[in-house]
Amino acid sequence: MRVNGATGRRTANRPSAAVRRVVPVRTFTDWGDPKPGFFKADLVAHSGPTASGSFIQTLVITDIATGWTEFAPLLFREQHLLTEVLGVMKTEIPMPILGLDTDNDSVFMNETVLAWCAQESAEFTRSRPYKKNDQAWVEQKNGAVIRRLVGYRRYQGFEAATLLAELYASARLFVNVFQPSFKLASKYRTGARVTKRYHPPATPCRRLLHIRQRARTRKRN
Repeated sequence: MRVNGATGRRTANRPSAAVRRVVPVRTFTDWGDPKPGFFKADLVAHSGPTASGSFIQTLVITDIATGWTEFAPLLFREQHLLTEVLGVMKTEIPMPILGLDTDNDSVFMNETVLAWCAQESAEFTRSRPYKKNDQAWVEQKNGAVIRRLVGYRRYQGFEAATLLAELYASARLFVNVFQPSFKLASKYRTGARVTKRYHPPATPCRRLLHIRQRARTRKRN
């Protein structure tokens, strides 16, 4: 169990136009078939009916290749806390973080996150502004995992963060090892009609094992 941001300095997130200029844009169609380790990241706000004051955020990261998803509560939005949480997540993920792709939120677009990615040798990219579809992989998990678990009520304070951390510690194993999900195989548009095709349902763990088995087979051949 962990509660992130229980102590430490809270500083304002300042959006950085300079960081946005150096972080390349990657759209939904640019990804192709990446190997495991390229993660989408997003924050889920537990503000309830009003966004005023301080409330808990959940950081969610999802691997594009496998759907492996990690999530953890933060007491508040702050870039140093965010990178601290990413560092903890890195130790729990069964693959290296090769890339981190986020939206244009100031909590991501800053020198702190940019430096963390450089330190970890992780490619840092961002989606197009106001294009939610570029973040579809993690946005889907925001609803199917986080909102389904804890809903839309307001959560704030250390006690609530502790309870969320305990819940997430168990839920991450269920989501990644036992819960099958669909993965989009292809998507194309004909006029106003969008057609989607999916791979057979599988757990993130099963997908990861399958990808590694294929890689070993190719090496032997």
